[in-house]
Formats: sequence, C-alpha cells, structure tokens
Amino acid sequence: MKIDFANLQLQYQKYKPDIDASIHAVLNKSNYIMGEEIKQLEAELSTFTGTKHAITCSSGTDASLLALMAMDIQPSDEIITTPFTFISTAETIASMKAKPVFVDIESDTFNIDANLIEAAITDKTKAIMPVSLFGQPADMEAIKAIADKYNLKVIIDGAQSFGSTYNGKTDSNLGDISTTSFFPTKPLGCYGDGGAVFTNNDEYAEKIKMIRVHGKNKRYHYKYIGMGGRLDTIQAAILLAKLPHYKRELEMREKVAKLYSDLLPDSIVLPVVKPNRSSVWAQYTIRVNNRNVIQEKLKHNSIPTSIFYPVSLHLQECFHYLNYRHGEFIESEKASKDVISLPMNSFLEELHIKHITDVLLTNLKYLKDCQ
Repeated sequence: MKIDFANLQLQYQKYKPDIDASIHAVLNKSNYIMGEEIKQLEAELSTFTGTKHAITCSSGTDASLLALMAMDIQPSDEIITTPFTFISTAETIASMKAKPVFVDIESDTFNIDANLIEAAITDKTKAIMPVSLFGQPADMEAIKAIADKYNLKVIIDGAQSFGSTYNGKTDSNLGDISTTSFFPTKPLGCYGDGGAVFTNNDEYAEKIKMIRVHGKNKRYHYKYIGMGGRLDTIQAAILLAKLPHYKRELEMREKVAKLYSDLLPDSIVLPVVKPNRSSVWAQYTIRVNNRNVIQEKLKHNSIPTSIFYPVSLHLQECFHYLNYRHGEFIESEKASKDVISLPMNSFLEELHIKHITDVLLTNLKYLKDCQ
C-alpha cells in the first residue's frame, strides 16, 4: 500500500483543469510580476479571513520579516516567542538584529504557554510572536490581554494555520499583524514559495505594500529600505484555482484527524484541540517512546513520517549567543524528543488510516512486550 505524506500530486490531478487554465492565463498575458491575479488573490484572501488588508509576498519567512519591518523593530528590541517551531520565526527576529526571547510551550497543544509570557517581559520588549503550531492558534485571548497591559504588539506566525479559528475568528484576523505561508506542503499551498500578511491597520498595510517592492512609493522613488518580497503572478494564479476548494479540504482534513484519534488508544498521547479553537491539521502529531525505532518500523511498512522539530531553537548553534542551556525549556525539549507526525492530507482514505494505525499499534505493543 503506497501512502503519501502530503499527496500533492493527487490534489493537482483533481484540480488540474482549473490550475492549468489559471497558469496558462498568466502565460498568455506574460505579466509575471504583480499581474492582475495578485490583486484578485488579495481580495479573495481578505474576504476569506475577514481582514481589511491581505498582502501577498514571496514566502512565509518574508511575511514575518515584513511584519517586523512594518513595526520598525530595532536592534536590541526584544520579541517574545516560542523555541518549539520552525527556524524562520526566530530567524526573522534575529535578522532585524532584535533579540528572540523564548518562552516554553504547553504540553498538550505545543503552542507558547501564555502563563509564562509576563515573566519574560522587560523594558525592551516590543512584541509577542505566538506560533499557531501544527494548525491550531495559541491562547490568543490571554496573549492579547498581556499585550494590552504592557502596550505590546502581537504578530501571529500562522505559517501552518491558514483558515484555523479562535472564538470564531480566523487566526489571520487576531494579531496586530498576522502572517501565513503558502509553501507547497502547507494546507493551502502554491507550487513554490509564497506567503501573505494580514492586518486591519491601514498604516501597516501601506508600509508593507511599499517594503515588499524595495520600499517604493512611486516608480524609482523609495520611502523605506525594503526588500524584493513580491509573490509571483503564477503562484497567485495557482492559489486562486485552489482556494475555492479549501473549505471542503479543511473539512476532509478534520475527518482524517478524527479517524486517527478514534482508532488510536488513550495510551498514545494524541493531539489536543482546545474547545474554542479549530485546527487546519497542518500535521497530525503524536507523542511516543522509542520514536526512532517506531519511525523505522513505519518506514519499513512504506508509511512516511516526519519529526517537527528534533532540536528546539534555544539549543540550535545559530542561537548559542543567546546563552540558553539544556533544561531551560523542559516542555520544548521533551517534545523535541518524542513527537512524530503521521501522514496528513485531505485525500487519505479510511483503509490508509487503518493501515497506519494498525502498523503503529502492532509495533508499540511489540516494543512494550520486549521491555
């Protein structure tokens, strides 16, 4: 039985006529940079999320960088974030010569623990950057209350969570600025790099639009130091073709996640989605002992898996200058040792999921019997 982790090829075949037509429309016009599809996609993303401004850009990483630049983050400013996430979250902070300040995660959601944020605030703190990890928003009500108390900004790294909700609002509409990624394997992905920035703040929106084209306010006139951060028109066309199917795909991902959870026993630590939130299930991530052995057993049965993330950011070589040590963020370090993500996509069938869970349970039982 062949099981694909993200199944991008099957998705393409299902939407092939629409995607091909969208791409060829761009090819026929040859308007590859900032073509009309960019404005059309931004309008549809704004409608989908309920945000006033949706600004597309070249990647999820650049989306975070644009947010920080729009807020005029300076060297020595501090941004509070999580050490259990992809490198780009803290990397963009460091790229601005600001200081990433890490706070440990919740053991059940893997998101930043809002109860620990206040203790990390100093007079240099300028913003909080929670990550909606694996598809589910962090505790935004608590985070927003802390931000308001200390006059801090909130930048949501929603690279993995486009379309998720918190108290009925999409996480693209929860921060002062929110970001997402359209990397191919994301729940809504293009066929290369891509991202977007969302805000209800007119000033931020206008600044971000200029910064993504080198700070330009009119042809060959530059108001800000900027970057080449545009989304390619072809990628916008692909996303326009896929977006109408996205709500249905999210429903399908929810069904896949529910079937996993129904078939796996309580003895395995399963993902938790809080009652006031929804997840887009970017990953279905469980916790197991003997992770490396389990991964090899699943691989032997043609079941792909992935590990997000084997080394917490505070222990990465590039962040040694922050002087964090082993044991400072216990939950993050524990998660790095025992999480494993199972195949997750909208097109997994029940027989695939039963095969995955059967193989997993058989090998977990075998390892337990050998102890």
